[in-house]
Amino acid sequence: MTSVERTRARGVETLALDSPHNRNALSAALVGELTDALADCGKEDGVRAVVLTHTGTTFSAGADLRDPPDPDALVALLRLLVELPKPVVARVTGHVRAGGLGLLAACDIAAAAHTATFAFTEVRIGVAPAVISLPLLPRTDPRALARYYLTGERFDAAEAARIGLLTAAGDDVDAVLEPVLDGLRRSAPEALAETKRLLTARVLETFDRDAAQLTALSARLFSTPRAREGMTAFLERRDPEWVL
Repeated sequence: MTSVERTRARGVETLALDSPHNRNALSAALVGELTDALADCGKEDGVRAVVLTHTGTTFSAGADLRDPPDPDALVALLRLLVELPKPVVARVTGHVRAGGLGLLAACDIAAAAHTATFAFTEVRIGVAPAVISLPLLPRTDPRALARYYLTGERFDAAEAARIGLLTAAGDDVDAVLEPVLDGLRRSAPEALAETKRLLTARVLETFDRDAAQLTALSARLFSTPRAREGMTAFLERRDPEWVL
């Protein structure tokens, strides 16, 4: 069974996360399949741009706690989104949590409907948003990240746009993206690749400098008793033992 649906229209390849049983959580299988699909898009001359979207009411619930991806594989996926020689556009109509926010930050352009909600929920299960910080820290307002990283609060699409997590938000996400996709279709492929390289240089510097350290941090935190309690509590739909 495939976890990523692929369609193409006028040079725009749409990759839709389609794993409804776990709300498009980032399982090892989904991360691998999405990595392969993106790599294919990068090689195909017929693809001018990629739209990353989802089926159902959730873009991604974050890491799949029952089948988590290897941290190195997640780093590789995020880096591929940043390095791909084609612009990648996120299209969101549902909820985004934890690791799913890393996908948004790694995309070149991200738009969401006003119905979308967002939260960095890692601290509530006893871990930290480590690997996803690679694209998030260079692109998102630091004061806002401090608040939402540390509290796990939920915020809306307008706030996500204000802090730089999204490019734009609107009632109809497809209306928001219509001029964006039109502009990409009118642009020369080589010019798009070179322009993207200019825009992503500082993000890739962060990957080069911090990826190994943050991967190790993620692996260490997920192996702690606190994390085991937090994940168990999440799966059992109860508060973890540290809640006051």
